Amino acid sequence: MSLLADLTVALGPAHVLTGADMAKYRHDWTLHYPSNPCAVARPGSTAEVAEVLRIAARHGVPVVPVSGLTGLVGGAHTDGGLMLSVERLNRIREIRPEARIAIVEAGVVLDRLHAAAEAAGLYFPLWFGARGSAMIGGVLSTNAGGSNVLRYGSTRALCLGLEVVLADGRVLNLMSELHKDNSGYDLKQLFIGAEGTLGVITAAVMKLVPRPRAYATATLAARSLPDALVLLNRLREATGGLVEAFELMPATYMRRLSEARPDIALPFGGTRYDTNIFVEIAATAPRDVTPDAAGEVPLTALLETTLAGLMAEGAVLAAEIAQTEAQRRAMWQRRELAAEITVARQPTIDTDICLPLDKVAEVLDRIHARLPALDAGAETLHISHLGDGNIHFTVYPSRDDAALADAVMAAVEDEVQALGGSFSAEHGVGLSKKPSMKRRKDPVALEVMRAVKQALDPGNRLNPGKIIPD
Repeated sequence: MSLLADLTVALGPAHVLTGADMAKYRHDWTLHYPSNPCAVARPGSTAEVAEVLRIAARHGVPVVPVSGLTGLVGGAHTDGGLMLSVERLNRIREIRPEARIAIVEAGVVLDRLHAAAEAAGLYFPLWFGARGSAMIGGVLSTNAGGSNVLRYGSTRALCLGLEVVLADGRVLNLMSELHKDNSGYDLKQLFIGAEGTLGVITAAVMKLVPRPRAYATATLAARSLPDALVLLNRLREATGGLVEAFELMPATYMRRLSEARPDIALPFGGTRYDTNIFVEIAATAPRDVTPDAAGEVPLTALLETTLAGLMAEGAVLAAEIAQTEAQRRAMWQRRELAAEITVARQPTIDTDICLPLDKVAEVLDRIHARLPALDAGAETLHISHLGDGNIHFTVYPSRDDAALADAVMAAVEDEVQALGGSFSAEHGVGLSKKPSMKRRKDPVALEVMRAVKQALDPGNRLNPGKIIPD
């Protein structure tokens, strides 16, 4: 039988897509990596995923797992391979409030998990702009980050257990609900961030946390990036670690936001500052969230007091504190429009770098000093999860030139590496960062990665050509 015939028997004709029915799978959100799959398989259970992989193995066809197609690095690209969509594995199997865990399938959209956790009085603290379409399988496969990594960690830190189907169709049950298990290798960590190259994630046990009862949210202008880090450290000390988001939006970002979305009001009545910070702290304890006799929430008062002290020192130049939920959401919107306004201008050279917190200002200075020699007409835009050192640094080159783009990337990598940083923070590697992997990843680490790939996928059928340089 043919591949399509075998898949149709296993899944039914409605769940084996070809031709025009594959239109929405032929590109990801960026539109930079058009795909040409031979078919799209849509299994509805772990057993069906296993059967799809066995069928693909018999026919020698590569398999590319896909989730919400919100990736930014070409991780879901294929030319002739079989796409395996996890969209029908969309059950929230359990929410266990007492244990503070959620057992979910890979096709659950992040927003659905947020809503389910909230209904149980809890919170799933992975938060980023694509939460309305990104799926759990994808965020695990890329070890996604977002704005709350500062307090809760990235996806890797939020996962207790996994269910994974291996290349030969065997199901690896790692669905631990334990916070401590020292029985050998922590195998789940191999698959988190592996972008589907080692196995297909079908389900996971995710941590939940208490839902914040109050937020204090502000946009402020700092005198400098070092001053912003002073504020971050003071807030973390004063609140006992309650800072959830600490985002840098410099003047270039605000200018681009104003150009691309003139409907969005800028802070400070339109007065421009070089270093703008969006900060949010959140609390659950009654002592922090219960209004006093004057109606003031202690958490908000703490933020105001800290900012007032720094304004008196001259480290903070201006500040706006959200007084309503609508104002808070407006502040979040300014930050979450970053991806939209960045890619709206082309061509772009995108980076996703991470530095020690005290090296962020220096790396930006060093990169900007090098760029004119490579492209005197280039412009830049950056935004940063400043609280964890992650910078999304974008270059708009004066011409669309692959050699120029590679030279710019190499220059950025030089400065990042010199300061002890990483060229990949939270978006994954996929296709776009394979040259960076070849240039920058420790050779011994690459050898170990190749050995792991060979052990788990000797036929190189799972998402081939991604992450590991040839």
